[in-house]
Amino acid sequence: MLEIGTTAPDIALEDTAGRPVRLADHLGEHGVLVYFMRSTSCPVCNGHVKDLAKRSVEFATNGVRVLVAVPEGRQDAAAWQSRNGLPFPVVTGREGSPHAAVGLMKKVFGAMQESGSILVDSHGIVRHAHSATLPTSSYDKKGIARAIEELRGRDAADGN
Repeated sequence: MLEIGTTAPDIALEDTAGRPVRLADHLGEHGVLVYFMRSTSCPVCNGHVKDLAKRSVEFATNGVRVLVAVPEGRQDAAAWQSRNGLPFPVVTGREGSPHAAVGLMKKVFGAMQESGSILVDSHGIVRHAHSATLPTSSYDKKGIARAIEELRGRDAADGN
C-alpha cells in the first residue's frame, strides 16, 4: 500500500466510457479520494459507496473529487454505476488492476481482493492510505475526514 507523505504514482485508470483518467489530471486543482472496492457485488463495499455518495457535497466543498475504483471490467463497472446512480466517476484499470497499482493485492490464496482508500492532495502527495483484507474494515471514514481536515489546514496556510 502507498505510504502517507510519498508522491502518488500516476495510476492509469479509465472511466466507464473508456476515457483515460489519471491522478495527474487533478494536480494543481484539487485533492482526489479513490475508494477501492473489493468488488461491485460486495454488500459491505456497496454500503461504503452509499456513504461516500451521501457525503459528496462535503467532499466537493472541501475541494476533494471522489473516484470509485472497481476490479471488474468496464462493462460491468458501467452497469453497476448506472444501477446505483453515483454522483462521481467509477474507474477500472486501464492497464491491469487499479488495486495492484497502489499495492492492494489479492489475499487468502488469491481468493479475496483487498480494498481501501487513498487521498492524494493537489500536489500529488498521499495524505491518507488505508487498506484491509476484510471489507468491513476497508472504509476508514474517520481517517478520511481527518486527512481532509488537514488538507484544509494546509490550504489555508498556503493562502488557497
